Amino acid sequence: MIFSQLISSLKEGDSGLISYYIGNNPELKEGASLELAQNNQITFLEENNILKTILKESNAGAILIPNTEELINIAKSKNVAWATIKNPRLAFAEVLTLLSPPKLRTPSIHKSAVLGEQVEIGENVSIGANASIGERCNLGNNTVIHPGVVIYEDVTIGTDSEIHANSVIHRRSKIGNNCIIHSNAVIGSEGFGFIPTNSGWKKMPQTGLVVIEDEVEIGCSSAIDRPSVGETRIGQGSKIDNLVQIGHGVTTGKGCAMASQVGVAGGAQIGNGVILAGQVGIANRVKVGDNVVASSKSGITSNISSGEIVSGFPAIPNRLWLRCSAAFNKLPEMVKIIRYLKKGASG
Repeated sequence: MIFSQLISSLKEGDSGLISYYIGNNPELKEGASLELAQNNQITFLEENNILKTILKESNAGAILIPNTEELINIAKSKNVAWATIKNPRLAFAEVLTLLSPPKLRTPSIHKSAVLGEQVEIGENVSIGANASIGERCNLGNNTVIHPGVVIYEDVTIGTDSEIHANSVIHRRSKIGNNCIIHSNAVIGSEGFGFIPTNSGWKKMPQTGLVVIEDEVEIGCSSAIDRPSVGETRIGQGSKIDNLVQIGHGVTTGKGCAMASQVGVAGGAQIGNGVILAGQVGIANRVKVGDNVVASSKSGITSNISSGEIVSGFPAIPNRLWLRCSAAFNKLPEMVKIIRYLKKGASG
């Protein structure tokens, strides 16, 4: 696709096109990183990107940049096609979608797929090899079920959703519209519910269900458990990375993001727009307010008010954690001083 065609599409996008220079209007085949891009590739740069100094040496055919005089002058000096964008990263995502559009699938049901009784299948549905669809399931229009997917009985999947290979959707789970569930994810498995008794652990039946609202994306090998009663619910537009564990009875608000290896214990309530970085842990029944941000490896053991940024274990306000971290390196010297003072006092 030539650069001028991409620019026409960016004008209609959300990234905020400001100005552009077509130059020799290069034919662009794909996107690439700033360091590795060649003359048939497009790349991008953010204003505070540490790779800014590499821009002068980039061989990219076209560059998306913030609207700063310094970067515009560099682009002009290279005589390459460029565009200034309010949000270059978002523009790059829009460009990648244009250069690598999703593969169109012919609606079909593979001969090796197994469908239970009373399964309802919408229009333009694709079901791959060795998929298993349980009784009384309902698959919405344009849904794609990839090979090896196992869907238990009484599952509902909305329109335009995609379930990748070898995922498992347990009974009664409800998945909304425009959802993506990546390979080996497990939705609606039994929650970890056991009661200690004198004779050992007594299993609590997990009779609830999982509800995945619209436009949720769930990464590879993540697990979302169903509760003993009631539901586990993932809010609309939330994005869950690979290897995330969501316990039974958890609820999240809209637009949350959870990075890899996050673990949320049963009954936790998470507000709207919460961001949990890698390996964050949330304890049982904790309440996390709207727009909370938890940095990597934070351990949230008590309720967090809306808008807080927290770090550490147990999680504390980020600014306090930064001060504590700075003091930590001084502890050995402080111990020496304290021992010296104690020795002087006792002498």
